[in-house]
Amino acid sequence: MAASAAVAGKPSGPMPSGPMPAAKPASLDRRRTFAFFCMVFGMFMAILDIQIVSASLAEIQAGLSASSDEISWVQTSYLIAEVIMIPLSGTLSRVLSTRWMFVIASGGFTLMSFMCATSSSINEMIIWRALQGFIGGGMIPTVFASAFTIFPPEKRPVISPIIGLVATLAPTVGPTIGGYLTELFSWHWLFLVNIIPGIFVTVSTYLLVDFDEPNFDLLKSFDWAGLGFMAAFLGALEYVLEEGPNNDWFQDEAVAILAVVCAVGAIGFFYRAFTAKQPIVDLRAFKDGNFLAGSSFSFVMGIGLYGLTYLYPLYLGRVRGYSSLQIGETMFVSGAFMFMTAPIAGRMSRVLDPRIMMAIGFSSFALGTWLITGLTKDWDFWELFVPQILRGVGLMICMVPINNIALGTLPPDRIKNASGLYNLTRNLGGAVGLALINTILNNRLDLHLQRLHDSVNWARSTAVETLDAMTHSYQSLGSDAGAAAMKTMSRMVRQQAMVMSFADIFYLLTFLFLALLLALPFIKKPRAAPASGGGGH
Repeated sequence: MAASAAVAGKPSGPMPSGPMPAAKPASLDRRRTFAFFCMVFGMFMAILDIQIVSASLAEIQAGLSASSDEISWVQTSYLIAEVIMIPLSGTLSRVLSTRWMFVIASGGFTLMSFMCATSSSINEMIIWRALQGFIGGGMIPTVFASAFTIFPPEKRPVISPIIGLVATLAPTVGPTIGGYLTELFSWHWLFLVNIIPGIFVTVSTYLLVDFDEPNFDLLKSFDWAGLGFMAAFLGALEYVLEEGPNNDWFQDEAVAILAVVCAVGAIGFFYRAFTAKQPIVDLRAFKDGNFLAGSSFSFVMGIGLYGLTYLYPLYLGRVRGYSSLQIGETMFVSGAFMFMTAPIAGRMSRVLDPRIMMAIGFSSFALGTWLITGLTKDWDFWELFVPQILRGVGLMICMVPINNIALGTLPPDRIKNASGLYNLTRNLGGAVGLALINTILNNRLDLHLQRLHDSVNWARSTAVETLDAMTHSYQSLGSDAGAAAMKTMSRMVRQQAMVMSFADIFYLLTFLFLALLLALPFIKKPRAAPASGGGGH
């Protein structure tokens, strides 16, 4: 498998990682594999919690007596905090070691989940959610880095689909799990469900993970200024992208101020990244052509992954009036087909050029979004069934080669930092995608409303006849029949404009995935890079 023929060097036998003795390789492999799967489960919880609240925000809002403006921060605070931690985790895991980094991340995530469940006000919830996202975010890139340092290349066709499945399945099934928990119990269980698995992951990681040793000497040259600039840059960027579309962008004072903070933070961050003795994030990984290509595709995958996970529930809620449970059940289709496609993707990665796999995946994505361009106000589970299958299959087939292209050819000593950057590109892709989707959705809604209003007027006999028929059906309301009929027609016009806006977004996403297909011939077939340093296979 060309894409995963990674860290070359001595494939004939495992080299010690940190303090690990080379004896008893078979038992070590079993122990390491079990430890790795415990870490993967921790990553699943961290990514799941991005979207688990999305179908249940109304229930949380009622439970905490929050306003509609405040409740969105239950998601936004988590995303902002997580996006700051993801690139930072590379440095922290080298300082603390993989073991202690993950124990702190999973233990802190579990504690903050409990605090979220016990929140009595929206302000408390926002604080605990931010801490939950910040601490738990360290688990995500640590798992990716461990997968590419503790397993030899011949194991990658098995390991890559697993981490790809978790990274894409978790946000996809988040609304489904959240909807069920809220419907069957209460919104508190969105967070309480993390407690027992979180304790298990924390204890098992402490007992079993010993992939490397801490290096506290790195703290002497820790770039505190770089950390501050990075937090300002990424945190402000995430806020601007999340809140901008709903607040008319720079017309809103907070968005305008944080856009300036983002620009200043970006300048300071990039300056420190290239001049500091020990930068907080090592951007040199982007010199590797495969890593740059993989990260670019990961960015676009973030748009597809988070954008479609946002669009489906939005349509089902606003147009079809579905409950959180009904939305969750409809969204389950993509997750189920991702799960079924994972072993197939692993087998394909053994025999196919990764570029061919990506072509198949992006074609599936494009076909799925193109089918939805025929959307009407009556579409429900079965009309969305095939597009969701194509989305689930496409995501899984794409994610495996993209992971391998990005991380599979880097030397072991660069993996930890590069993993943070790689995961950051997917999250930023999602943030940028959601901002663009919201902005275009609002603009196209205004445009279609104007066009429909121009068409539905007193000069159009069809419109007058429809209004008369509606007025007649509301005769029981007496003198209010005309007003009720007018209100109903206005609602119908708005609903049609909204459906047309959704169709426009799916057209744009189709063109985006087709553009990626055209870019594939320019991607070089990845070759293994020479290993540098120790500490991996």
